[in-house]
Amino acid sequence: MNPHRLKAYFLLFIVSVIWAVAGPIIKYTLGGIPPLLFLTYRFGLSTLISIICFFLFGFHFPKESKVRWELILYGFLTSTVSLGLLFFGLKNTTVLDMSLITLISPLLITIAGVYFLKEHVTGREKIGMGIALAGTILTVIEPSRFSGNFLIFLYLLTTTWSAVLAKRLLRENIDPLSMSNFSFIIGFLTLLPFAVLKYPTGIIREIPFSYHLGVIYLAVLSGSMAYYLSNKAQK
Repeated sequence: MNPHRLKAYFLLFIVSVIWAVAGPIIKYTLGGIPPLLFLTYRFGLSTLISIICFFLFGFHFPKESKVRWELILYGFLTSTVSLGLLFFGLKNTTVLDMSLITLISPLLITIAGVYFLKEHVTGREKIGMGIALAGTILTVIEPSRFSGNFLIFLYLLTTTWSAVLAKRLLRENIDPLSMSNFSFIIGFLTLLPFAVLKYPTGIIREIPFSYHLGVIYLAVLSGSMAYYLSNKAQK
């Protein structure tokens, strides 16, 4: 096997393990921190890491207008939109349902790759994706948790869109580290005004220590590290 592809598979495996643990941690932490405050706090920590990375490694904003807008759109979809849908969805559904629904994420990305990036999928793979998609739809329409499940499904559609944008940006030689860091800064700046208006100053200090650990895991490992490794693997 091509050593570069083998390395990419290894990095994606690490990302999968990190994100597999993230689901239960998000659900637990949402028990003590509301979604909007959780996301803003998380993006705030990731923004601090991003600023340090930019100071150490630099950041070169794309010169082409189209690429700049795609980078901004990627950052907004990856942070504010997709994670917002995930957190608010998980607040109203179970980790089990979330796990079942997110199983089709690679299939949706594959379908998007076929139509937008002209990648090839065999006939058997198409049949398998159709069966998996049908099973996911049955999970989504469960009446007792429909609202939460539907938000999780929208989260998958958003991450699929952002994955296509990520591939395009990587083809334009945008640095994987800069992509992930830029998205967290956008997430923080877009959510901060709403969090400031809704929650009193100093509320972070009132949060129990165990919930802080959940936010730190999501910000450092599931956030900054995992998104960088994912983009690097795609590169």
